[in-house]
Amino acid sequence: MAKIKTLYYCQNCGAQHSKWQGQCNSCREWNTLVEEVIQKSDNKPWNSEAAPNLKRTTKPLRISEIEVSKEERLKTNNHELDRVLGGGIVPGSLTLLGGEPGIGKSTLLLQISLNLNYRTLYVSGEESQQQIKMRAQRINPDSDKCFILTETKTQNIFQQIEKLEPEIVIIDSIQTLQTDYIESGPGSISQIRECTAELIKFAKETATPVILIGHITKEGSIAGPKVLEHMVDTVLQFEGDRNHVYRILRAHKNRFGSTNELGIYEMQGNGLREVSNPSEILISKNDEDLSGTAIAATLEGMRPLMIEIQALVSSAVYGTPQRSTTGYNAKRLNMLLAVLEKRAGFKLGAKDVFLNITGGISVDDPALDLAVVAAILSSNEDIAIPKDISFAAEIGLAGEVRPVTRVEQRILEAEKLGFSSIVVSAQNKFPKNNFEIKIQKVSKIEDVVSYLFG
Repeated sequence: MAKIKTLYYCQNCGAQHSKWQGQCNSCREWNTLVEEVIQKSDNKPWNSEAAPNLKRTTKPLRISEIEVSKEERLKTNNHELDRVLGGGIVPGSLTLLGGEPGIGKSTLLLQISLNLNYRTLYVSGEESQQQIKMRAQRINPDSDKCFILTETKTQNIFQQIEKLEPEIVIIDSIQTLQTDYIESGPGSISQIRECTAELIKFAKETATPVILIGHITKEGSIAGPKVLEHMVDTVLQFEGDRNHVYRILRAHKNRFGSTNELGIYEMQGNGLREVSNPSEILISKNDEDLSGTAIAATLEGMRPLMIEIQALVSSAVYGTPQRSTTGYNAKRLNMLLAVLEKRAGFKLGAKDVFLNITGGISVDDPALDLAVVAAILSSNEDIAIPKDISFAAEIGLAGEVRPVTRVEQRILEAEKLGFSSIVVSAQNKFPKNNFEIKIQKVSKIEDVVSYLFG
């Protein structure tokens, strides 16, 4: 019998240490080392002979000699997920989906697996087959392509994969898997790393895409070693509040596409509904004219969005003015308030300012600056901005209104949603001005104030 070997792993970064110490030498975090038993067996996790058509590169090749074949992406019949992934699932890729408990990760992937036109193996280590069946009956009970397996040992999973030969494998979740290679318990750093390595080897050798569900920590990051996110090809984050019906899917890492795309879903009784027009949830349907609101035209990846900015300016009661933001950068808000006071003469230093982006999303687009300024001034003067006016421009430190990129897309989106006018920078150039919407060009904050409030 082989001698039992123990090592110490950092729970923050996954670094390996031969003995315990208070501080990790890699990430410099304190009290993060955990002892784990390491004992590898002689069992093979994945029999590579099951992929006889695999072409192996046995010698170095010049980059000009490497043949590149265009891989056809697998469509999931879910337009929001396909957009975030960059057009579909890439064969042989490994995708990691993280999110808070109860946010809908399992529901999303089960719904996708039930609607796929490919043979799909859904492996669950957290629920029984009966529980999954009850959930599937609400989504799509008539699916002949989806197979359910409740198993946690990777060796048994690979045996069923060899028999079934699925085209897509979904693992729920990576923290529940364990391999005979490692004797430590499921969910430990070494088990997560080893199980992921086995799945990567399987995916690359057979060109079968694998989707993993991952737990998150109380800080919001994916549980397990940080190296887990480096090993996979794509990292998706499922965000939202369990008390609200809307969910947001973002890509934090994507080797096959952009990380700027955004997918929006609505949680319903029969699953997740794709929200094809996000502006319907980001703009309130209130017919009353209320001060402190302005509509901004922004972009998330290739998708234009119209979002509502809400501002509240009031006298500071406790002496020290408060600056509170939701979904917007607080430092940028302080910068815009300083510009308003220095360049436009508005005395806001002794007032509380609260800013909110409706819909529960966070936006870093500088094109929101003009809408933020308009909402603050509207609340300060207690004068409502007409609902058919939108904004798309950046504010500079000198008080100038600066142009933003792809302004034509923003104008077309505002025109499509029925806005009568949009305020942009005077420096924006349009090759063709065939827009039906009125375009108001301004060059400095004073022009915005005179246009909105006379």
